[in-house]
Amino acid sequence: MFKIWAKIMKEGKIVRQFVYEGQEKLTYSHMLTYLFDICRELDCPTPVLLKTHIFNFAKFNHVRFLPRDFVEEVDFDFLLLENIIL
Repeated sequence: MFKIWAKIMKEGKIVRQFVYEGQEKLTYSHMLTYLFDICRELDCPTPVLLKTHIFNFAKFNHVRFLPRDFVEEVDFDFLLLENIIL
């Protein structure tokens, strides 16, 4: 079981947040599926997921998606995903 805390940040404040819970073990090959589900719940566009994003999440337990990572224009500073270690 794993949990990912997703936060949409604007001007240093949390605008929206969601805790994604998975029943199986966290696998980085399914990271795009997790991202789709999280963005659907937060009602925001899905960013482009690069290998560096996955590496940052694996190494530092968090990843930050900036507005340049989105194809559509967004009205927030960044989307932050944090791995909640149980």
